Order: sequence, then structure tokens, then C-alpha cells
Amino acid sequence: MVRHAARAGRQARRTRRFIGAGIGFVVLMAAVAAAAPWLAPHDPVRQSLRSRLAAPTLEGPDGKSHLLGTDHLGRDVLSRVIHGARVSLLVGGAAVLVGGAIGSALGIVAGFRGGWADSIIMTLADAQLAFPFILLAIGIIAVLGPSFPTLVVVIGLSGWVSYARILRSQVLSLRSREFVDAVLALGGSVPRIVLRHVLPNVLSSLVVIATLELARAIVLEATLSFLGLGIQPPTPSWGGMVHEGREYLDSAWWISTCPGLVLMATSIVVSRTGDWLRDLLDPTLKGE
Repeated sequence: MVRHAARAGRQARRTRRFIGAGIGFVVLMAAVAAAAPWLAPHDPVRQSLRSRLAAPTLEGPDGKSHLLGTDHLGRDVLSRVIHGARVSLLVGGAAVLVGGAIGSALGIVAGFRGGWADSIIMTLADAQLAFPFILLAIGIIAVLGPSFPTLVVVIGLSGWVSYARILRSQVLSLRSREFVDAVLALGGSVPRIVLRHVLPNVLSSLVVIATLELARAIVLEATLSFLGLGIQPPTPSWGGMVHEGREYLDSAWWISTCPGLVLMATSIVVSRTGDWLRDLLDPTLKGE
């Protein structure tokens, strides 16, 4: 028993260190994105055909350093990767806020009200899960046009189901608890119960879902930009850079590889941080 407790304690401390490292990585990426105009060594959209397709070097054909090389238009890849972090994190963060707000509200309503409201909301969730996301994105973007707000709305709408389904199940459990009946018996209103008693109990789940959804939103933004449905050129985007460099993989591999590696590392770290948060905050997993 003592050995089991000691092992659980070591695992918890190790998980906290992993979470700290993951959060530190996200904070670092956010700082890089915020300071992109000062950190980027070159203008990310300035073209120079004289130095096009220059390999990673400390001194290119134009006499300037290009640590990650240049693309087919002579633009510095490192500068575009740094500025691309702004797009990915802004779109991902905004989409998580949109999807989280919609999904949390609908999940709480479905779980607390039940009845026809629950049936309608869960039917909508099942319908969206059965509908291909790419077709939904193409339809919305075809009507509204590719732009930052449209991209946020599309990705946000694609992620509300996760919040709604998980919060619904938790609220269904909380609704039958004695403290909720006591507050209702004392004349407490439903909004008061939700704000003062339900939300604090589901906050840890919201944090975990939001972290996992952030990784998914970053990948979806890159996917849509790769397909030409996301952020439009010449604004740097990791997915767009991978798309632009796909024709030069045999001669200028760095154009697609560098943003692709940064995208992969960011999505993996954010996703794993969500898994570690779940392991730390979910009481059903602490004994495993």
C-alpha cells in the first residue's frame, strides 16, 4: 500500500513536470508570435528573385543570412515560420473560444434541462459528427469567402460537439446531487446554480477539452490553408507554406519541411499537455 502511494506520488510529480514543460512551450510559442515583428530577421512577404530557393545558410546570394533558406519567391523561410505562428495560435485560440462557448452552453442546457432540449441538441451533435468537416468548411467558405473570421467560425463550429457531449454527461450527474436539490429547495434560480455550483465542478474538464481542441484547431487551420481555404497569400501560414513547397521537395526541401516540423511539434506538445492534464485532474484515473 505504501509502495503504491509512493509510486502514485512520483507519477503525479512527473506529470506535473510534463504539464509545466508543455505549458512553457505554449507560452514560448505565444511569445514568439507576439514578438514576431521584432524576432523575424526579414520581412516575411518581401520577395527577392535573386535569392530564390537559397539553401539554409549564414550568407545567401543577397549577402544576408537565411538560417532556414528561402522559398521559390526568395522570401525568408524563418521569418515566415515565425509570423506563421501568429496565424496558427490566433486562429486556434479564437476557434477554441467560439467552440467552447457554444458547446459548453449547449451541453449544460442539454444536461440540466433534459427532455426535448436534450434530444434536439444531441441530434444536432450526432448529425455534425456524421457530416464530413471538409464539405462543411467548403460550403461555409464558398458563401462567406476565405477570411480570418470565417476560418475561426468554421473551426469553432467543428469543435463544439466535444464540449457539449462531455459537459452534458457531467451535468446529468451533478443535477441529481443533493446540493443541487438543496439550492432549488431554498429558492435558488437555475442560472445561479449553473454559475455557482455547476461550472466550478466542470471547470477542470473544460480546461482539458480546450487544450486538446487547441491542438486540433491548429492542425485544421493548417489543413484548410494547405487546401487554399484558409489564410490567403501572401500572409504566412504553416499550412500554406507546406502547400507552396510541395513542388520543390526534391530541390528545396526546407520550404515545406521547416513549417511542417514546427506544426507537428506544436500540435504534439499541445495534445500531450491535454492528455497529462486529464491524467492529473480526472479523479477516476488517479488510482491507475
